[in-house]
Amino acid sequence: MRVRWLGRVPYGEAWALQRALAGRTLDDYLLLLEHPSVYTLGTNADEGHVLVDPASVGAELIRVDRGGDVTYHGPGQLVGYPLLTVGPGPHRGPEHVHRVEQVVIDALVALGLPEAGVGRLSGYPGVWVGLDERPASESSGPRKICAIGVRTSRGRTTHGFALNVRTDLSMFGHIVPCGIADKKATSLAAEGCAATMSEAVDAVIAAARAAWGPVEDVQRVTDGATSDQPAVAEADPGPSAAPGAGGQPVAVGFTRGRAGGSTLDRRLVRSGVDPAAGLALGERKPPWLRAKARMADDYLGLQHGLRDLDLVTVCEEAGCPNIYECWSVGTATFMINGTRCTRACGFCQVDTRRPLPLDAGEPERVAEAVERMNLAHAVITCVARDDLSDGGAGAFASTIAAVRRRAPRTVVEVLISDCKGDEPSLQTVFGARPDVLNHNIETVARLQRAVRPSAGYARSLAVLARAKETGLTTKSGIILGMGEREGEVLSTLADLRGVGVDIVTLGQYLRPSRRHLPVARWWAPAEFDRLRDAGMAMGFAHVQASPLTRSSYHARQAAEASVPGRPVGTVAEGLPSATAFTATTTAS
Repeated sequence: MRVRWLGRVPYGEAWALQRALAGRTLDDYLLLLEHPSVYTLGTNADEGHVLVDPASVGAELIRVDRGGDVTYHGPGQLVGYPLLTVGPGPHRGPEHVHRVEQVVIDALVALGLPEAGVGRLSGYPGVWVGLDERPASESSGPRKICAIGVRTSRGRTTHGFALNVRTDLSMFGHIVPCGIADKKATSLAAEGCAATMSEAVDAVIAAARAAWGPVEDVQRVTDGATSDQPAVAEADPGPSAAPGAGGQPVAVGFTRGRAGGSTLDRRLVRSGVDPAAGLALGERKPPWLRAKARMADDYLGLQHGLRDLDLVTVCEEAGCPNIYECWSVGTATFMINGTRCTRACGFCQVDTRRPLPLDAGEPERVAEAVERMNLAHAVITCVARDDLSDGGAGAFASTIAAVRRRAPRTVVEVLISDCKGDEPSLQTVFGARPDVLNHNIETVARLQRAVRPSAGYARSLAVLARAKETGLTTKSGIILGMGEREGEVLSTLADLRGVGVDIVTLGQYLRPSRRHLPVARWWAPAEFDRLRDAGMAMGFAHVQASPLTRSSYHARQAAEASVPGRPVGTVAEGLPSATAFTATTTAS
């Protein structure tokens, strides 16, 4: 079983992740997380049991495919989704529910609740406390501490349990919880137990080991926005940009100009990385990381062509070490939505000043470049634009459409941001039907907050899961050398494959400046080879792994490998078969 503590995750993203992991892998998972406030209606729910407009109390209302009536999820509640293979047969569902109940019961006893008072209540699913009390008053007698609602389909389970740790119990007053009007909800805190969310997670994991066998792969997102760890002053409470003056977004990454990089250092320490232990900025790179400058005619010709079209590449913006190799064979990467990013990821040197308005002519200019250069494979990436209502999705769709009109034989690969997890925005990109949909998870679960504080591990997996649900070829990438361990990388690869990712890239992190994350270590070529072999054994169609690999490196070869037996696209007449092109435009 693979266990993941994911922090606070919007319900829709967690549901997309559940569907993918339950439907695309036979690995058993236990997802542990919190949700922002949401009421969910099961398949048998009575909408009359929702007593108020959920929006009036700051909650969503979502109908889902689990059993049961209406329930509440919110901060301070530990939600668990066991995604297990239980086999066929009508008895499997009840057996699974019974086992989930037992996991919660064992965890509660371990946390200090009296064993005699914790258990099941005949006729009422879930876990109850106060079973050893005489109902002398409203505050005594059985009280529900954990709701359970599951779905079993084709021998795989989804949904699970919701254990109230420090939940705001007043939110249950706006519904008839689980359709039970005469029983009260309670929490560990209300029962006098001072257990933290972290302690509750540990107790559930220990109980899961007893119920479901070996749990050897446990990964945790270090998140400053859970009920245990309130967001600190410099961090936003969720994966989005914070509002700046005049309602404009500002970057919420680390403070690059602060002496000692204190904000970044705090995040690294919280993630288990000693900032002082990294390699010195001036330390000589190993020989496998030294790329030679090759100012050949092909390189200079592409450079002049891009300048003539008023284009600039992300190869230059991000300081890619492969620029000479790629440009010499006509390969680069288009970046749309301007050149200024609303996020400040700890590894990236892209400009984070306040973004400029979108250039309405940008999609046609990119398409013109693709047409004029007779490209077989065009990669289009972007800066994050959290200031835009759609996160820049509309510009992606327009650019894809423009390229398809002017160069219908060109394969289009896009490398997108998470669009703040907004499903309509993501569907705008998916609906444009790029040939390859790339979204980078960047690092392992533990380091997410330090590496990319405005994004999220579960959110990125959900983006990829939703893309795969629409039938797209999907791709993602991991940067190594920021403090991760090999086992964590393998776990991340398993998660990516679990949601259906077809292509993955792994490369070495190179520190752009002293204001960025330090390099923890250099990964050797043999280690990249080992990761590539492990990834291929997991079932990826293509794994590009080497010290100098970047997201668009050998993009066309990877795309062709993802569709066995035929190329993804046709080579444009006169273009060498190994040539791909990926580029960037600036707003005028």
